[in-house]
Amino acid sequence: MAAQEPSPPSSLEGNKPGFPKKILANKLEDKHLCNICLKILRRPFQAQCGHRFCSYCFNKAVSSGPQKCSACIKEDIFEEPTSILKQGCAFPDNAAKREVEALEAVCINEECSWTGTIKEYEANHEGKCDFRILPCPSCKELLRANELERHNERECPERTLNCKYCKEPFHFKNIKAHDEICPKYPMICEGCAKKKIPREKYVDHIKLCTKFRTPCRFHVVGCDMMVEKEKIHDHEQACSYEHLNLLLHFIMGIKVNLECLGAGAPVQGASVGAALELRRCQELELKVSTFENIVCVLNREMERSATTMEAYNRQHRLDQDKIEILNNKVRQLERTVGLRDLSIVEMEGKMREMSAATYDGVFVWKISDFSKKRQDAVAGRAPAMFSPAFYTSKYGYKMCLRIYLNGDGTGRGTHLSLFFVVMRGHSDALLKWPFNQKVTLMLLDQNNREHIIDAFRPDISSSSFQRPVSDMNIASGCPLFCPLSKLDSKNSYIRDDTIFIKAIVDLTGL
Repeated sequence: MAAQEPSPPSSLEGNKPGFPKKILANKLEDKHLCNICLKILRRPFQAQCGHRFCSYCFNKAVSSGPQKCSACIKEDIFEEPTSILKQGCAFPDNAAKREVEALEAVCINEECSWTGTIKEYEANHEGKCDFRILPCPSCKELLRANELERHNERECPERTLNCKYCKEPFHFKNIKAHDEICPKYPMICEGCAKKKIPREKYVDHIKLCTKFRTPCRFHVVGCDMMVEKEKIHDHEQACSYEHLNLLLHFIMGIKVNLECLGAGAPVQGASVGAALELRRCQELELKVSTFENIVCVLNREMERSATTMEAYNRQHRLDQDKIEILNNKVRQLERTVGLRDLSIVEMEGKMREMSAATYDGVFVWKISDFSKKRQDAVAGRAPAMFSPAFYTSKYGYKMCLRIYLNGDGTGRGTHLSLFFVVMRGHSDALLKWPFNQKVTLMLLDQNNREHIIDAFRPDISSSSFQRPVSDMNIASGCPLFCPLSKLDSKNSYIRDDTIFIKAIVDLTGL
């Protein structure tokens, strides 16, 4: 597993380049590719030259200023200013987006059997797959997402544990080092064999423990016995002869040394000199002993300070690891909140759609802020608009309208274009296909005098009226529905910057 690359993050975390080509279940077509990252289009934009780009790729390319379209150059159709990419010269291509989102997809992660559409992949699977490869936040080993929790709890060499004695956290690899300094670590008394004595209380215990073995008081003259504190008196009584013998040998040794110091000198002078020399030696021994004790105390303090400093350093590293873990949790919670907000927005959109739906084949579409929406269409920012869905009955055909306020196709720039769209519904399996009901489209005169009306009966051989295999079929209708000149002049079709579109589906035979 460690040789694999980490899986890419979900696109819901932020704007990302296109989808990897490997997710397509069927043959890849060039029209579905971004002309910058060469991957499958994600939230496609269409430039003036006609080429499509991912939203992220286009914005990144023009962020440093206008750029020449590399696709135009490659196809030898470069022409200024049409082939110059810059801010404001491209618009979201919703038709291409729906086409791409409807493509069949598979998961690119090994051993994952998920299948669906690209839209379902982006919304429900990308970044959530149990088989995606993720680095362990502690040891950086690459693992599947469904193995990460077990790894963090049982296998990671960098995992953090809490000491079962002092409750302080430490890395698993430092468990032996922690046991050596843990103040609560249980120790066993060598004298009384008492167990579970905390290290911090061990010194106090052996001071009072009557079973603890200490050197005999006569060890300075040669007794090498280790005696339990409660038996020192018995030992001294039982070994008094041996102790006196050792003491005699010790004193005789001192006498021999004194005689050696005074050899060859007058007796009185030798005695006085030896006494002075002995006193000087005793003073020197006392000073040396004092300095040795001071050095021992200082060494112990240095060792204690070094141990304390190492413990502080370990604790600092543990605190840093805790902070990193908490930061990761905060980022994870932020992602969860973002996904929840997205779900709420989608749910609100569905509720608005349900509240606007009708179930008798008759639908009136109110379009307010007409002037602004018309300007957006002329500028190419939002050339088309879709109405909420409506139905022929509760379990009937699902439909909607598509309008181009600046025209489309043969009507672009001259006419208002209005189209009828058959949508995929929950009850399609129960309905008769192809759709064959007469459709009447109307722009309502708000004085109820002269409505603009067009009607058609579906061409049953057209794919627009077959049973939908994606969210929407291709729109069909009237590209020359209403001349724009009628709307520009004084009229009763626009009032309070609002128009009304009405659709009537003939229910005969249903």
